[in-house]
Amino acid sequence: MHSPWEIDNVHLVIRLLLSVILGGLIGFERERKNHAAGLRTHTLVCLGSCLLMILSMYGFADFVNEPNVRLDPARLAAQVITGVGFLGAGTILFTGKSITGLTTAASIWVVMAIGLTVGAGFYLPAVLSVFMVLLILWGLNIVERRYVNNRGECTFIITVSGDAELTAPIAGFQAVLTGHRAKLVKVRFIDMDEAMDGPLYRLQRVVITAILPHREQLLFIADEFNRMPEVRAVAAE
Repeated sequence: MHSPWEIDNVHLVIRLLLSVILGGLIGFERERKNHAAGLRTHTLVCLGSCLLMILSMYGFADFVNEPNVRLDPARLAAQVITGVGFLGAGTILFTGKSITGLTTAASIWVVMAIGLTVGAGFYLPAVLSVFMVLLILWGLNIVERRYVNNRGECTFIITVSGDAELTAPIAGFQAVLTGHRAKLVKVRFIDMDEAMDGPLYRLQRVVITAILPHREQLLFIADEFNRMPEVRAVAAE
C-alpha cells in the first residue's frame, strides 16, 4: 500500500510544473491589463504555495515513527494563507474616492489556494478552478463594464461670472443633465474672488454632483456647460 507520507520524483516535478502553468495563466490575464501583480507575481505565489504544501505533507516523513511526534499536513498551509494576505494587501490602493487593486488581491489569494491544491495532489479541482477564475476575470469584466461600471457619480465644478444671476444657469445645467438622462444629486455654491491681470474679479463656483448613465458622457456634458454664456470654466472629475 502506498504511504501517504511519500511521493516519488515524477509526481513531485509534475506538481511543481503544473503550479507554474496554472499560476502563469492567471498572471498572464492580470499582466495584459497592466495590474500591479502580473505574470511573475502570480506564478511565484502559486509555485511557492505548491512547494510549501509538498513540504508540509512529505518533508517531515522521517519523523512519522518517532515517539511523541504528531504530524499535521495542514499546518504550513495555514501559514501560507496568512502570509499571502499581506502580499494581497500591498496591491490595494486608496486614491481619493476610489479603491483599486481588490480584484488583483483576490486573484493572488485564489492562486495561492490553487498552488496548495496542486501541492496536495488534487489536480482536477486546481485545473477547473483556473478556468473558473479566468472566466470570472474576463467574462464578468465585460458584464461589469456594460451594465454596472458604466454608471458613475461625477462632479462638475463650474465657474460662473460673479454678477450673473444663478437661477438661469442652474436651470440650464439641469436641462443639460436631463438631456443626457443624468440624475442630479447635489448642488453647492462657492463665492470667491480671483485676481485676473491685476484687479480682483468676483466669481461664483457651482459644484454639481450627478450620476451619469454612461461615463463616456462626462466630456460631452462638460463641453455643453462650457458653451453657456455665463460660464467661464468647467472642471469635471
